[in-house]
Amino acid sequence: MGCIRCPSLFIVWLTVCSLFITLNAHDDEVEDESPFTYDWNSDKGPGNWGNLDWKWKACGVGKLQSPIDLNDDRVSILHTLGNLKRTYKPAPAVIKNRGHDIMVAWEGDAGGVVINGTEFKLLQCHWHTPSEHTVDGKRFKMEIHMVHKNSHGQISVVGILYKLGRPDAFLAKLLEHVKTAGHQGKHVGFVDPWDVKFGSRKYYRYIGSLTVPPCTEGVLWTILKKVRTVSLEQIRALRDAVHDGFEENARPIQQSDDISVYMYRPKA
Repeated sequence: MGCIRCPSLFIVWLTVCSLFITLNAHDDEVEDESPFTYDWNSDKGPGNWGNLDWKWKACGVGKLQSPIDLNDDRVSILHTLGNLKRTYKPAPAVIKNRGHDIMVAWEGDAGGVVINGTEFKLLQCHWHTPSEHTVDGKRFKMEIHMVHKNSHGQISVVGILYKLGRPDAFLAKLLEHVKTAGHQGKHVGFVDPWDVKFGSRKYYRYIGSLTVPPCTEGVLWTILKKVRTVSLEQIRALRDAVHDGFEENARPIQQSDDISVYMYRPKA
């Protein structure tokens, strides 16, 4: 890893976003259960997502697609990224089974994250088993995505990787609801995003895409360096609850030759 001096990645990101069409309804993640699958043997599998709908073209031809392998040999240290500031707070939430994943959607103001002075409001979180991102080629047991959007419609996602170990406290509080949530959603009262533990100030940062159709590009990714733990029971509960029959709901690693990856770590 090298230490570099360069313009703020946030400014670069804004420039990249200006090259894409303005985000609107069809650029958000697909909510329906049936249009795509994670089965490579299916004609709706990941290798064919870009051909299933014209709005999903980026899934097949995009140059900034996620997830990627976070290879430490390619990562550049960028101290100017700064600490990730969180303004989370408890808010009413709904748990929904989207068929391809389990999602917690906040209906009130749950705060968000502040990046270079711009606040991105927390909209929802969801889980992938196994992880979608890999680190030096290693795939982990689970990954949570916390999806945020700013007032201009630009998306920022915080990802956390998990290995087998002690139960995850956030998922433990929701597990019974996860098992019974349907496609219409289940109101679960106030959910506190602070219960999602970060555990480290170190993180990877890059510009990529949504990992599900329509694979919208220009997404600002923050992947925490610290790997947290989740129990086997919790992973099984997530997999059992997703009723499209997926043993896995992780998109394969995408080509990343055109993607610059940075890491923030506090100065000693």
